Amino acid sequence: MKMKFLSFAIVLFAISSCSAQTEKLSLTPKKGKAVAVFASGCFWCTEHVFEAVVGVDEAVSGYSGGTTKNPSYESVGSNKTGHAEAIAVFYDPKMVSYKELVAVFFASQDPTTPNQQGPDKGSSYRSIAFYKNAAEKSIIEDKIKELTAKKVFAKPIVTEVKPVSDFYKAESYHQDYVKKNPNQPYVKGVSVPRYNKFIKTYKGKLKPKL
Repeated sequence: MKMKFLSFAIVLFAISSCSAQTEKLSLTPKKGKAVAVFASGCFWCTEHVFEAVVGVDEAVSGYSGGTTKNPSYESVGSNKTGHAEAIAVFYDPKMVSYKELVAVFFASQDPTTPNQQGPDKGSSYRSIAFYKNAAEKSIIEDKIKELTAKKVFAKPIVTEVKPVSDFYKAESYHQDYVKKNPNQPYVKGVSVPRYNKFIKTYKGKLKPKL
């Protein structure tokens, strides 16, 4: 579990922050921009991956897919709110398409492990591709069919395909966590290796090394 990798100081900070209210994030992008929402395990890792892709303006860590209002990191981690750690990806559709972001989503995780991503286990770490309309849903489903037909993964893909629901921005210390905490044990042991594995195989355009 992620908490096993946290330093004592970070654990104390996280505990002290658990009671803080989170707020719903508007998923209405600026004119000429777009937004996509994905969940694929630890949002520290996922945020870092998507922000490396050309055309992505920002990836915001948060919680989505559940029913509890204003969930905290602690409550989501209890796996009782229905939420998953997720990211809202704000991007320029003239530079990167939704279809390409879906490709990034599947290329940067193992979508065959139910309620798990790497060392992190629980429903809050499940794989979900959220869609806003029928066109996006079709893109996700077509990608799953393609990956299945090509046998890219040894096991069946278990990614959930769900309509976008309320997205709550995570507590401030989670934002840009990998960039701000490069020497944190979980970052060094899980986030960075996951990022490095992605950039070695990804064929799309990436920004200069983060």
